[in-house]
Amino acid sequence: MAQHVFHLKAHWPGGRNDTGSIATKNLKTIVSIPPEMDGPGIGTNPDEMLLGAAATCYIITLAAMIERSKVDKIDLTMESEGFVDVTDGVITYEKITHRPVVTIKEEQLKKFSTLLQKLAIKAEHSCMISRALKGNVEVEAILTIKTQ
Repeated sequence: MAQHVFHLKAHWPGGRNDTGSIATKNLKTIVSIPPEMDGPGIGTNPDEMLLGAAATCYIITLAAMIERSKVDKIDLTMESEGFVDVTDGVITYEKITHRPVVTIKEEQLKKFSTLLQKLAIKAEHSCMISRALKGNVEVEAILTIKTQ
């Protein structure tokens, strides 16, 4: 078994409504509490980063599955949304919805439409971040197929 270790350094010199910073090998950014949660909204925040981790893991997984399936995709784009509930001061990350859009050639639609729908669901179940969230945050994928 090979284990990968990822490192992050964080610095938070102030109080709740101040800013801090995080740094990894390839990411350095300012962080704070988002304005939706009465924070200063400077830089990114944990909610966006969780959504970013889930979205990038999902789209990379889906792209790899499409490539292995021999579908000649023209493009793959996606928008994702994270739904956070705040009730009585308790903050709960409830759901992430990915909306991938795969563009393929018109003549491939009939042959690969069902397969692409299956891959969109399989990628959600296979992505490491989705698996880490399982049981805590609902993750769904709603695929759109476009043709050229």
